[in-house]
Amino acid sequence: MTVSPAPAVFDLPYTTDLLLRLLDTPSPTGFTDAAVRLLEGELDALGVPHRRSKKGALTWEVAGTAGAPHTTFSGHVDTLGAMVKEIKECGRLRLAMLGGYDWATIEGEYVRVHTQAGGVVTGTVVNTRQSTHVHGSALRDLKREQAVMEVRLDARTSSDAQTRALGIEVGDFVSLDPRAELTDAGYLKSRHLDNKAAVAVFVGVTRALLGTPPAHTVAFHVTTYEEVGHGAATGIPPRTDELIAVDMAAVGEGQTSSEHHVTLCVADSGGPYDHALGNRLREAARRAGLDLKVDLYPYYSSDGTAAWRAGGDYPVALIGPGVDASHAYERTHTDALRATAALMLAHVR
Repeated sequence: MTVSPAPAVFDLPYTTDLLLRLLDTPSPTGFTDAAVRLLEGELDALGVPHRRSKKGALTWEVAGTAGAPHTTFSGHVDTLGAMVKEIKECGRLRLAMLGGYDWATIEGEYVRVHTQAGGVVTGTVVNTRQSTHVHGSALRDLKREQAVMEVRLDARTSSDAQTRALGIEVGDFVSLDPRAELTDAGYLKSRHLDNKAAVAVFVGVTRALLGTPPAHTVAFHVTTYEEVGHGAATGIPPRTDELIAVDMAAVGEGQTSSEHHVTLCVADSGGPYDHALGNRLREAARRAGLDLKVDLYPYYSSDGTAAWRAGGDYPVALIGPGVDASHAYERTHTDALRATAALMLAHVR
């Protein structure tokens, strides 16, 4: 008698190691090639075929049993960031925002300016009245907005010409230092957990699915323009029967989401997600013994919304690990990564 092998388990240490490497790979929207290449290398090591779309999205698949329904999980590897808007006469840089965040959340952050020649010049985001000893109450009263925020470069420059001599030009991408750290208590604190946490989980779930065909054929679609609203507008596999966007679950006052749990988001700024698919995920959570949180986010939209607005004809749901301080210096816990993977696996096995 042939005995089928037991399904592989989700490898949390592998996933957190990959996540830390992803976090340390700059990938602001429009500048994601290095992060996608890192993922391609992981998939090559697993022997998993993959393809990159003309738009830069990465897709791979784990085949299910014959006639299996086709589930696509979508996440994004692009992050918040900036571009050089202006080289000021004093040699400092004015920024244009990539993605939606408040200027106050990046004040004091270290950045890297990526030049067209492939070089990197480091710096710090400051405001034009940064010293309290010089400006006094004017600093405390200052509204943080584009006009008063600038990058102080870590190079000897005090003029437009000296900055340009460093290779910096208008249009160069600027990445924010993630300051990624895994603490002894299991907390991951970093910028850009939105949405590299989900993408790392995708690879961990892929490893767990290999060897024993799941009940669903499972595709993973990693987009590169989610932070500006059109990531999954193209590229979703045509065989998709259901789309599950996996993104951060925003933690805060008035929300049920938790850094230690996976959340089902039933509605966001784009309206409600598919009720029946959401109920199937609730049932999967019950089977897996998961404490599934259910939440709504009024100031949020996902790749699922982008796919629907582009005409996607399939049900869409949204799940994800709880992330505190979203679009700032974020934090989650390994509990939430494990729970997100467990929900995905329970749904497709």
